[in-house]
Amino acid sequence: MNVIVGQSGGPTAVINASLAGVYEAAKKAGAGTVYGMKNGITGVLEDNLVDLDVVFDTPEKLELLKRTPSSCLGSCRYKLKSAEENPADYERIFSVLEKREIDCFFYIGGNDSMDTISKLSAYGKKIGSNVRFVGIPKTIDNDLMDTDHSPGYGSAAKFVATTLKEVIQDAMVYDMKSLLIVEIMGRNAGWLAASSALAKGEDCDGVDMIFLPEICFDLDKFVQKIEEKQKTKGNLVIAVSESLKIADGRYVCELADSAQEEDLFGHKRLTGTAQFLAEVCNKRLGIKTRAIELSTLQRCASHLTSLTDVTEAYEAGVYALNAAIAGKSGVAVSFERTSNEPYRCEMRAVEIEKLANHEKTVPLEWIDEENACMKAEFLAYAKPLIQGELTPIFKDGLPCHLRKI
Repeated sequence: MNVIVGQSGGPTAVINASLAGVYEAAKKAGAGTVYGMKNGITGVLEDNLVDLDVVFDTPEKLELLKRTPSSCLGSCRYKLKSAEENPADYERIFSVLEKREIDCFFYIGGNDSMDTISKLSAYGKKIGSNVRFVGIPKTIDNDLMDTDHSPGYGSAAKFVATTLKEVIQDAMVYDMKSLLIVEIMGRNAGWLAASSALAKGEDCDGVDMIFLPEICFDLDKFVQKIEEKQKTKGNLVIAVSESLKIADGRYVCELADSAQEEDLFGHKRLTGTAQFLAEVCNKRLGIKTRAIELSTLQRCASHLTSLTDVTEAYEAGVYALNAAIAGKSGVAVSFERTSNEPYRCEMRAVEIEKLANHEKTVPLEWIDEENACMKAEFLAYAKPLIQGELTPIFKDGLPCHLRKI
C-alpha cells in the first residue's frame, strides 16, 4: 500500500498534526511509501512529491511536526475545474497516481479542498480506479458543514480570546474616551469573531460588543451603539468579523475600497474593516480610535495551541487512514459531539458532498443581536475546544519548528 497526502488552502496552527496522524497510522498499518504532495494538488500535477520517510527519519521530527504551524508540505490555491472543463488535469493526476502505485489519497483542507476530493473521487469511480480518496477537515473559519467543528478552529479561538484579554488590559490604562476595534478572520461565518466572547471571566470584563456577518450590519446603528455605550464606559474594545456585510450585500471593507481583489476561487480579499469603522467613529464622534487586524497571527500561533485541537487534528489523520484501509472513498472525516460536560466527540466518515461547497454559519439563536454579544449556548460549545496546551520545544529561548519541506 502506497499513500499520498497533501495540504491545501489557508494553514492553521494544527494542520501538521493531521499530517503526522496520517503518516504514523500509515506506517503502523504497514504502508510502503508515504508520499507528500509539495504545494497541494499542484505537486501531483507536476509529479513533485517527497518520500516522507526521508523527511521524518526520527521520532523527534514528528514531535516537532505537531508543534510546527502552517503547512509543512506547502499549500496552493489551485482551482481544480470539472473533468468536463479540463480533462487534462484529471488524466495527469491519475497517471501520476498510477505511476507511483498510489492506493490511498488524503487531502487536508477546507471547503475548496473538500471539493477537490469530491471531484477526484467521482472521476476515479467513473474510470474504474481503485484509489481511495478521503478528506481531512481543517479551517480556522469553522465553516464546514456536517461536522461539529473543524481542527484548527479551537487553537485560533484560543489565540483570539487570549489576545483580546491582553488587549483589553492595555486599553484600560488611560482615563479617557477611546475605542479599539479588533478585526478577526472568518469568511462569511463569524465563528472566530464569536470566540472573542471567551475572553470574559473573573479577571476580565471581556469585549464590549461583537459584530458577526450572520447579522446584517448597519453602520449608523453601529455608531449609535458606540455613542450610547460610552455614556457609561469610556474605553471600549469591540470585536468585528472581517466579513461584515451591509444590506445591499457588500462587505463593509468595500465601503472604503471598492476594488477588492479576488483569488482563483472567486473569494474577495477581505481586509480593512476595522480601520474603516475606526475612521468613521473618529470623524462622527470625535473620540480617539484605533484598529487592530489580527490577520495571519490568529492561524499560525503554535505557541498557544489548544491541546484538544492538536489531539483531534492528529486523530482525524489516523481515522482517515483507517477509513481508507476499510475501503471508504469519497468521504471526509467528521466530528459528532455527544456531550459538552464532560466534553466528548466521536469521529465518523461522511459523504464528501455534505462538506464540499457549503458554509456553516453561527446559529442565529446563539447571537444576542440587541446587546451585540454571544449567548451561553455558544460559550458552552466553544469552551471545550480551547482546553489544554501543548508546550513548544524551546531552543535558545524560542520555539523550534520544522522547515517547509
